[in-house]
Amino acid sequence: MLDALFFIVFVLAGAAVGFHSVELLPEATLRQVDNLDGLRWVTAGFGSLVGAAFGLVAQTAYRRLEVKIRNMPADVLLSRAVGLVVGLLVANLLLAPIFLLPIPSEFTFIKPLAAVLASVLFAYSGTTLADTHGRALLGLVSPSSVETMLMAEGTIKPASGKVLDTSCIIDGRIEELLNTGFIEGQILVPHFVLQELQTVADASNDQKRSRGRRGLDILNRLKTSYPERIVIHPADYEDVPTVDAKLVRLAQDINGTLVTNDYNLNKVASFQKVQVLNINDLAQALRPIYLPGDALELKILKEGKEASQGVGYLEDGTMVVVEEGSSHVGEQLPVIVTSALQTSAGRMIFARPKISAVA
Repeated sequence: MLDALFFIVFVLAGAAVGFHSVELLPEATLRQVDNLDGLRWVTAGFGSLVGAAFGLVAQTAYRRLEVKIRNMPADVLLSRAVGLVVGLLVANLLLAPIFLLPIPSEFTFIKPLAAVLASVLFAYSGTTLADTHGRALLGLVSPSSVETMLMAEGTIKPASGKVLDTSCIIDGRIEELLNTGFIEGQILVPHFVLQELQTVADASNDQKRSRGRRGLDILNRLKTSYPERIVIHPADYEDVPTVDAKLVRLAQDINGTLVTNDYNLNKVASFQKVQVLNINDLAQALRPIYLPGDALELKILKEGKEASQGVGYLEDGTMVVVEEGSSHVGEQLPVIVTSALQTSAGRMIFARPKISAVA
């Protein structure tokens, strides 16, 4: 709504300026014009096009400023606002004697020029000084708060908000990540994600219904455990058709981080310069690394493709092929890793029974 208002105001202003600019033409030129009203409407049309261009520029600049202010810490925003007001006040106090000076009529432009330059100079000085000393003077932070000062200067950045998608909530591992403290910052659950969870929970398919209810149960537990961190974000985008596209748009608007385990959403968000935390990537990175000679113990579940081979699985699903393990199917067997192979389907470990390896 605000974007449309910006655009309409600039178009109308450009059209009005173009319509009345005809009166600035010399009298001799106006006498040569047969259809003065037609000329006015032509200049009004040209002015509306110029106004539309300026409207788009102003709209883009406003959106960037809005995002920057929204992500600015409250103490920094307050201190800079006070510094701006103080700077403008000082500028006006210093300009008062200048306006009282007798200035010749041919130099009347000096007063407005001095007013503009002094206001810009003192406003910038006020906000700059507020960044250095304003928060301490206002009592918002202690001067010895090194972390807060570094954050205000941009040396370190505050934790960004984490936007959860539907698959990540249903997956459930986000709950354990929050419990262990590995994810920091505000946790945002968009309202359209909550609606999608409710739709899945009301589905006629039993499997979908159980998944949706599981997601809602997880959200309720998180809201109970972290009432101040879990926030239902009211944003919605009626012009965006899919939930995935809305998630990317929201993460862009708030400069947040998208938390998901959806491979395709991860790729699309990364392509659009949105920071993504993929839980599957995290789980893959945390899988234990086994080197030749490492010992482990696993249950042999079945025979392998080759003769005398047995197959078992680690807790993370990694398949372990054990030479001379076919005779130990159903047994818990200590083995020694001989090699590991990374394939497109995942990781595979080859091992040999510990007794055989020692022998």
